[in-house]
Amino acid sequence: MEVVIAVDGLAKRYGGTAVVDDISFEVGRGEIFGVIGRNGAGKTTTVECLQGLRRADAGRIRVLGLDPMTEATELRKHIGSQLQESSLPQRIKVWEAVRWFASFASNARDPEQLMRQWGLEDKKNAHFSDLSGGQRQRLFIALALVNDPELVFLDEMTAGLDPAARHTAWDLVREVREAGTSVVLVTQYMEEAERLCDRVAVFERGKIVALDTPGALIARHAQEITVRFSAAQRDLSWLTSVAGVSQVNHRNSFVEVRGSGPLLAEVAAALVQHGIRPPDLRADLPDLEDVFLSITGRRSDE
Repeated sequence: MEVVIAVDGLAKRYGGTAVVDDISFEVGRGEIFGVIGRNGAGKTTTVECLQGLRRADAGRIRVLGLDPMTEATELRKHIGSQLQESSLPQRIKVWEAVRWFASFASNARDPEQLMRQWGLEDKKNAHFSDLSGGQRQRLFIALALVNDPELVFLDEMTAGLDPAARHTAWDLVREVREAGTSVVLVTQYMEEAERLCDRVAVFERGKIVALDTPGALIARHAQEITVRFSAAQRDLSWLTSVAGVSQVNHRNSFVEVRGSGPLLAEVAAALVQHGIRPPDLRADLPDLEDVFLSITGRRSDE
C-alpha cells in the first residue's frame, strides 16, 4: 500500500485535557478512510492537525510526504478541504466563489463542470446568503475539489443534506476516488461510513479504539441478529429453545427474537411448525451503528 498519510503518536492537549491522545494510523493512496466518533472524540482536531490548521503537541505527521507544520504552503497545493465550520462573504455569488478558488490553483478543474456535478448550476447566480444549508454544503465540497487534489478532507460532508442529495453526494465521492483522489471522510452517519469507506477508525475520548474495514468491524463486534414479526399470540417463550436464539422480547404487537447464526431460517421453520406464518417476518442484520454502540457504549454525548 502506498501511504499518503502517516501518523505516529499524535497528541493534542487543551489545558490539562488530552483531546487527541497518542494515536497512530496510515491512509493508503486511493482509499476512502473514515473517521467516526461522538462529538468531542477528537476527530476534527486530528483532521485539522493533518492539514496544518492546528499544531500538534507531540507525534510525527506526514501527509503526501510533507510535514503539515513546516511545509503547509506546499501541502495545500495538493489537498482539498471541506471543513466542519466554513463560511464565505454573504453577497458572493456561487460562480464567483468557485472561480475565485480556482484562480489560486495551478491545475484548477473546470468551474462549470464542478457546479454541474454538485447540483449548483441552477444556483450559480445566487448569493451565498440565499443558499439553503444543503446548498452551502455542496458548494463547500465543490470548493474543496476545485484544485483537483491528490487528497481531500471532508468533515461532516452530508450534514444538512436531504436523503436524495446525500445519496448523490455518495456517488460523487466514489467518482472522486475512482479518478485517483484519496479521501478522508469524517462523519457521524454510520450508514455513510459503512457504504463509502474502505477502512474506518473509531475515535473515543481522543483515542482510536478500533480500525478496520466496516465488514471486519461488524463481524468482530456486532454479530447478533434480530428477527422481527407481528403476532397476536402472546406466549412464544418456546422460541428460546430454537437453535441460535438468545432472547425473545415482546414490543406491543411485535416480537423481537435476538440471536446468531442462520437465525431467520431457524425462526421461520419453528414458526411454521407451530402453524404461525407472519407476513412481515424480517431480519435486521448488524451494521456499523451496532459496532459503534458496542465499542463506545450507549451513553449520550457529555
